[in-house]
Amino acid sequence: MEARALRLGGAWLCLETPAEILRSGRRVLSSTVAGRYTLRRVALPSRIQLWIGMATKTIDFAFFDAGGGHRSAATALQLACEMQQRPWKIRLMNLQEVLDSLDVFRKLSGIRLQDIYNRMLARGMTLGSAQLLPAMQSVLRLFHQPGVRLLANYWREAPPDMVVSLVPNLNRTMREALHRALPRAPYVTVLTDLADFGPHFWIEKQGQYFVCGTDRAVEQALALGHPAERVFRASGMILHPKYYEPWRGDRVAERQRLGLRAKLPTGLVLFGGHGSRVMYDIATRLDASGLQLQLILICGKNEELLNRLLARKWRMPILLQGFTTEVPYFMRLSDFLIGKPGPGSLSEALAMKLPVIVERNAWTLPQERFNTDWVRENHYGLVLRSFRRVDTAVAQLLEPEFYARCRARMAATENRAVFEIPQILERILAAHQ
Repeated sequence: MEARALRLGGAWLCLETPAEILRSGRRVLSSTVAGRYTLRRVALPSRIQLWIGMATKTIDFAFFDAGGGHRSAATALQLACEMQQRPWKIRLMNLQEVLDSLDVFRKLSGIRLQDIYNRMLARGMTLGSAQLLPAMQSVLRLFHQPGVRLLANYWREAPPDMVVSLVPNLNRTMREALHRALPRAPYVTVLTDLADFGPHFWIEKQGQYFVCGTDRAVEQALALGHPAERVFRASGMILHPKYYEPWRGDRVAERQRLGLRAKLPTGLVLFGGHGSRVMYDIATRLDASGLQLQLILICGKNEELLNRLLARKWRMPILLQGFTTEVPYFMRLSDFLIGKPGPGSLSEALAMKLPVIVERNAWTLPQERFNTDWVRENHYGLVLRSFRRVDTAVAQLLEPEFYARCRARMAATENRAVFEIPQILERILAAHQ
């Protein structure tokens, strides 16, 4: 095929006339050229077709499955990059799998560290977590150098152009390994918490970039001496693009189809992908309260909790749901959220304009305690010392004036972080071209 090509910086421009296309028959183009260039078609007013071959960059998104938020953020960000047609090859990098040989917790107990964490969440065994965190970080420091060697070898064998971390606690190890293997590749940490819980949780004193979803996190990065040009402010936490899709469903009809009342106030009880035992207590207290409302309980992967809820006879209408990827759908059917103060669920509720009821006490995870202050300060709902008073809190939340004020505060906030962060990553890549 006789097409004219011109190299322009890191891109190739390819011009084809209609005659050349006819001579080549039905032309099928692959998405990349030898894995180095991504083809983009540009519409022109004439009959000439212009194809731009942009240099493909490889980016690793590092996550783990301790809680569901890190993987969710990585996959949502990957999807947003694809939707924006970025000329990037995104590799989802599960750190647990890469570092599995160093997991001392698995060696001692036969259970991976991330699985221990998830079982603690499901059973509500989080008392003293603020004291356990430094102990866990001490263990991680013992394996710092072996981790650096393992990750450096990993990246030498499959070199990326950039590494984006969506996990805490391991950023010093990962950045040092990347610098050892590929000194010119940029390292970026995207905080999936509203703020850092230092020291050595999210923000380390090292040469790298940060993407923060709140002013508080930006202040923390700057306070540790990071230059302002390396600290980027996104408009919130990463949410799956489906939270931004218009919904044309009939809320009343969908509630009725699921066995719920059409116009009864509806609370969504959600404690992450692994659920929590406290959900049973919340449902029991609200069922006995006499309040006119109904509940949707999403138990996640906690089958023990789901079976226990199914075995009980309830006064109020209750919809029970196991693990689902359709949380936005259930949020659209709800009027408020009861849950833990996790950054993901709070940000999802904010996107769907659902006032929240959360708890803060000694059992609250240390990295999530700032989130309760964030709820209070922004008037997004109520923060309780204990869910033993959840019936009183629901009654207060549903008072028309209070509820309308919360909804108005939420409506004034817009979070587009999942679409903003690819633009930030593009700027960082350009700086390291």
